[in-house]
Amino acid sequence: MARKVPEINAGSMADIAFLLLIFFLVTTTMDTDKGLQRKLPPMPDNENIDNNTAPPVHKRDVFVVLINSQDQLLVQNEPCDITQLKEKAKEFIANPANKDNLPEKANKYVEGLGREIFLCKKAIISLQNDMGTSYNAYISVQNELARAYDELRDEFCTKEWGKKFADLDQTKQDIVRGDIYPQIISEAEPKNLGGGN
Repeated sequence: MARKVPEINAGSMADIAFLLLIFFLVTTTMDTDKGLQRKLPPMPDNENIDNNTAPPVHKRDVFVVLINSQDQLLVQNEPCDITQLKEKAKEFIANPANKDNLPEKANKYVEGLGREIFLCKKAIISLQNDMGTSYNAYISVQNELARAYDELRDEFCTKEWGKKFADLDQTKQDIVRGDIYPQIISEAEPKNLGGGN
């Protein structure tokens, strides 16, 4: 006489699978999308809109950064390594030695500080890339430019208030971000200059 093999009760398997699914959904972390924080330029005044003219920009006020299709940098028409970009950008933005080939400096009254500060009038970073530029190279350049602004803001805040930029209240951060070191990065549409596909 053959013995019957006992059956396994699988009625609660669906419940267990459902509980495991809920557990993993609740406990797993999801990567969040990260973006680039950029401040859009202000609207032009009515006079420039009516005349269809842009305000004049002097060559000394523009810091040109080019990335070709082989991810090589050209900064101010000279080859540059990415490790040097931050320091070059900092020198351009702040012009500490008041050089003639860097943005013109002038006394600017900063309302939030209640006094004048000797600052660059206008320092624009022009970032241009090739159609074949890799995403990693583009983001690396963006990060170095952002680090240049971050370090300059930290240096100013430490000198002015004895704290880093991130440790200040929102009002003081707005003063530094808006009046002292505004982040002005102009990005041109990618071009197919380097022969990349």
